[in-house]
Amino acid sequence: MMTTLAAIMGALPIALGLGAGAELRQPLGLAVVGGLLFSQVITLFITPVIYLALDRYSGTGPMQIDADGNRVGVPVAQDAAAH
Repeated sequence: MMTTLAAIMGALPIALGLGAGAELRQPLGLAVVGGLLFSQVITLFITPVIYLALDRYSGTGPMQIDADGNRVGVPVAQDAAAH
């Protein structure tokens, strides 16, 4: 997160169009800053949601299936003791 923030701060003068000849570099700066922001949002919000959704159906996560086919939660202490 700090790396992305540092890269955004470094590309911000290009995106704002400061300096001589900046009108030629401004679209590149906007693309860089937009891409960094988009990738950070994907990393922070979408990726954990996908992992939680896949964990639910993997059978190795906190939800287990008993002999009757019902989903049963495993207590954290029991799960930690098994490892």
